[in-house]
Amino acid sequence: MRAGTGQGPEIWLRGPVTAPETDPPGPAPARAAARAAARRFSWVGLHGGAGVSTLAAVYGGHDCGRSWPAPDAPRSVLLVARTHASGLDAVLPAVELFRRGEAPHGLDLDAVVLVADAPGRLPRPLAHRVRLIEPLIDVYRVPWVHGWRLGDLGGRPPRETEPLARLTGAPR
Repeated sequence: MRAGTGQGPEIWLRGPVTAPETDPPGPAPARAAARAAARRFSWVGLHGGAGVSTLAAVYGGHDCGRSWPAPDAPRSVLLVARTHASGLDAVLPAVELFRRGEAPHGLDLDAVVLVADAPGRLPRPLAHRVRLIEPLIDVYRVPWVHGWRLGDLGGRPPRETEPLARLTGAPR
């Protein structure tokens, strides 16, 4: 009751309350694995040496190289480029293809993955180019991984790529 108003208690009316949906019975790890495996991606490189094969090996998904996914490949596309000048220059035209509806029918652009071309921070002009891309599409950054350069693709993905690992369902 409100004090001093002379009115009765406030009653909030709402519709019927339903029980929250529960997962079907079964072992929890199997359900989690099924959810993670439900969404698959096609990795498409925007230039040679973008890192598509490495990313597909580490995070799963279909390695398309520099080609559009074949009809039997996953329709969700992750565009891949290195963070050097020519790699970043290739991103905006590719994103525009999807925006204008000129990409092959049935493909969905999910994100752009930028793979470090060298260890350390990006030089200011390259960081500026990345900032031009980020408002247009989700951008995932992959740092320089020395072991990958040597062919060691085992182990966990870098900690900085946890958002990408969640997107792709890769083990973290």
